[in-house]
Amino acid sequence: MNNRLQKLRSRFREKGIDGIFITQSENRRYLSGFDGSSGFLIISKQKAVLATDFRYTEQAVGEAPDFEILRIANNISDWFPGLIRELDIKKPGFEARDVTYDFYRQLIEALKKKKVKVEMVPVDGMVEHVRAVKEPGEIELIRRSCAITDAAYESVAGTIKPGMTEVQVAWELEKNLREKGSQSLPFEIIVASGPRGALPHAKPTDRVIEEGDSVVIDMGAKYKGYASDMTRTICAGEPDATFRKVYNTVLEAQKAAMEIVREGIPGKKADGAARKIIREAGYGEAFGHALGHGVGLAAHELPRVGPRAEGPLTEGMVFTIEPGIYISGWGGVRIEDTVVMENGKAVPLTEAVKGSY
Repeated sequence: MNNRLQKLRSRFREKGIDGIFITQSENRRYLSGFDGSSGFLIISKQKAVLATDFRYTEQAVGEAPDFEILRIANNISDWFPGLIRELDIKKPGFEARDVTYDFYRQLIEALKKKKVKVEMVPVDGMVEHVRAVKEPGEIELIRRSCAITDAAYESVAGTIKPGMTEVQVAWELEKNLREKGSQSLPFEIIVASGPRGALPHAKPTDRVIEEGDSVVIDMGAKYKGYASDMTRTICAGEPDATFRKVYNTVLEAQKAAMEIVREGIPGKKADGAARKIIREAGYGEAFGHALGHGVGLAAHELPRVGPRAEGPLTEGMVFTIEPGIYISGWGGVRIEDTVVMENGKAVPLTEAVKGSY
């Protein structure tokens, strides 16, 4: 954790701050090790404090040994201004995307009430950019999460047949994920059959899967806080010519993106390689989302892998490659793997079998 704090502090000067107030839950866990559901980090150039309430103070002592633990109550004016003064922070950064307007107002009023003169500075992505490059231990936890996902999918995929409902399939997947070691799921499982496959983020319904339907399954596990993300598309019964064409186009697009990913290329280049295959097959307008996203403590985080992603993909980054085609009235196909940038190339961490059509 000390190494992570040093990386964060090294960015204080460029952001014009001399401390930071952490409210975002994954960032709090990443920097401190504390995984309770309530608490704040206040980090100065020299000190790091974890402020939490009665329910979590004992847990915090065990999980965050690099932090001073401060027991707090609900009224932020009782502790926040005094702590800012004690740490001698004049320009505290705060996580602008996480702090609501109402909470910001409470902070400002508390500081005024206690006559603590500071300049609250909005910052964005400071911790997230540090999190984007994974440490070896983090990669191993994600690898374990991916293995759970693979095993759960392969236990269920062969049992899916016409007559089952989407909800039934989703429940079988969730049961298997939990039985094989997943914590609470990182996101709600997607099972979208037939025409509903055209909805990239469809929720499972009581729709009965019919003969010849495409079935899009998007699922993930969480192991010791770290997520995985994988999508497979199967055909319930005998695939027709449309399914074969769409499926093989998406599979080819994913392979093209995998092959072009190299250390230092921008995310948009990988996206472009997949998008070119889909466009040339006549489905350019049917691929409307980015090629991928980072995976870690959150199911969606940095890096970005899309048409406007300028940042380089670098060693140690973990992200998804997930092209898709979605056709209104027919359905959809998406194929997604979580990969790690290792030895300069994309190495798949999810390895569940992909259909051959």
